[in-house]
Amino acid sequence: MNAEARWDSFDPVAYVRKNYRTVLPVDAEIMAIVRAHFSDHFRRLPGLRVRGIDVGAGANLYPSFMMLPWCDEITLLDRARPNLHYLQQQLGTHDHGWDAFWRELCPDDAYATLPGGPWERLREVARVEQGDLRALVDRPEQWQLGTMFFVAESLSTAAEEFHEGVGCFLRSLEPGAPFAAAFMEHSEGCWVGETFFPACDVSEFDIRGSIEQFAEHLVIYRVGEPGEVRPGYTCMILACGFRRAGSSRTRG
Repeated sequence: MNAEARWDSFDPVAYVRKNYRTVLPVDAEIMAIVRAHFSDHFRRLPGLRVRGIDVGAGANLYPSFMMLPWCDEITLLDRARPNLHYLQQQLGTHDHGWDAFWRELCPDDAYATLPGGPWERLREVARVEQGDLRALVDRPEQWQLGTMFFVAESLSTAAEEFHEGVGCFLRSLEPGAPFAAAFMEHSEGCWVGETFFPACDVSEFDIRGSIEQFAEHLVIYRVGEPGEVRPGYTCMILACGFRRAGSSRTRG
């Protein structure tokens, strides 16, 4: 189970070196889709500032980049101490490889015209926080914009934990909040440095079923080819939508 996983053995530097050294085509496609999803929404609401959350932020900064133009605050939530240290470090002296990811967003003026660029803005609004995804629903506050990338299927091999994780993420958002969540379909787990991290084997059908009870205007995208990033999965699944009004926030 998640509590038994060796998250404090997670090596974020090795993870970034393996997965985010350059912008892969799958990342570029995901960013283009989410960029349009968020930008189209906020273009209809000029001047609106919101609170965003990236759940399981880990060592991937581009989900927070995608929320930057509209957020006065972004919570970067993670439970692993090495990831928290990495995130704090990036807010100080960042790895320049992330600049290429920001440039992928800049065809949209909301990103290209951001005063001070991504790093100044991220330092202003980001709040790195240690926490458990499943505890979000017990908190009084909710967020108006959210991302969760490759987290729910990585909690454990148990389908129950996967569905609980998806539900806790979506219930942490206010009704109407736009969100983007990404998953590895049929993941067999992965090695990060010298440590193996298992995963829950989930299909597009499983992912849709877990999300749609909490979402409206949901669109599911299949991105990439089998094993394009690493061996042991079929494709990436990207889900974009809005938190449904009226769906329960409490634990089921």
